[in-house]
Amino acid sequence: MSARWKLTLSYAGVVVVSGIGLLAAVALYLLRYVPDVNISNDFFVPNRSDLIRAFIPAAIVMMLVLLAIGLGGGWIIAGRMLAPLDRIGKAAQLAAQGSLSHRVALEGPRDEFRDLADVFDSMLEQLEAHLAEQQRFAANASHELRTPLAISQTMLEVASNDPDRDVDALIDRLYEVNARAIELTEALLMLSRAERRTFTREPVDLSLLAEESAETLLPLAERRDVTIDVGGDTANVLGSPALLQQLITNLVHNAIVHNRPVDGTVVVRMHTLPHAVALVVENTGDVLPAHLVATLAEPFQRGADRTRSVGRARGVGSTSAVRGARAGEPGRDDGPADGDDHVGVGLGLAIVQRIAQAHDGSLVLTAVEGGGLNVTVWLPHPFPGPLA
Repeated sequence: MSARWKLTLSYAGVVVVSGIGLLAAVALYLLRYVPDVNISNDFFVPNRSDLIRAFIPAAIVMMLVLLAIGLGGGWIIAGRMLAPLDRIGKAAQLAAQGSLSHRVALEGPRDEFRDLADVFDSMLEQLEAHLAEQQRFAANASHELRTPLAISQTMLEVASNDPDRDVDALIDRLYEVNARAIELTEALLMLSRAERRTFTREPVDLSLLAEESAETLLPLAERRDVTIDVGGDTANVLGSPALLQQLITNLVHNAIVHNRPVDGTVVVRMHTLPHAVALVVENTGDVLPAHLVATLAEPFQRGADRTRSVGRARGVGSTSAVRGARAGEPGRDDGPADGDDHVGVGLGLAIVQRIAQAHDGSLVLTAVEGGGLNVTVWLPHPFPGPLA
């Protein structure tokens, strides 16, 4: 039995029971004052039995009328009440078939059905955005993984047709391309691990991790004439030491690579607040427009365009050309785990954002007015205290 029929029968039952109660009240409270004997011999005066015999057929007819009214009115009222659920059900069917663009868009005053429809529309909107992001990420990841394989195949084809090929140079180039493919795969695994939150939370001191990252990347900073300044409060959080180390390393590496050619600086500061811990990494560099800053945390941002432009300009057989073009683009987020001098695979700030979100935190990017980028990672305080 459908919900509409159940509601209809419920409405009809309420109407009939109410009618029976009303008639019972009339019979009990009025007819009891009428005696059940012959009242007069001169003219007919109905007694209680006469009234009951006359009342029962009319009561039965009235009960049937009330039943019909209850069924018809209940069916109409139930249909109107369940109409929003029917619209939500049709939207759910379309979503199950893969159409996430449809919205319920329920009109009328705010009630439980309107709130349910709005929540359902919000869920569809988030699912549509998430699916689009996943599809875009899969396409970009496929392109990035295909690039080193295509470069390797091209170099092997060129070498097989060249009788004077330099085997050592070919091996060196293939080694570089293979290392880049491994780096990209490891970055994708790190990103997947952060999104799944498959890690054990334990106390971590961010200030110690920042000092370790600065020490690890010091040779790179010296080669690029960049000064690293680490300081601030002792910042304790709950999380994965490995993931948080990767987060800080990516930020510091990105700040070093995208800096001034000479006399660059990278400032790393920890701030402990009553309810949150802030990790701030700020560097000098080029002035970044707001629309570019808003997209820096997106995976593989502009990666495909860079690769295609490099392939046309310098030839797909040159691994150094691909890396050189990527390294020459300011403001791009990357962070190889080995701390080398190239920019990476375009997943640095994306990994930072996913790690922060996996720790119930957030990432805020702000362009510095004089040039450079300010990156603030907010993480929850493990033992929140009262507001100051």
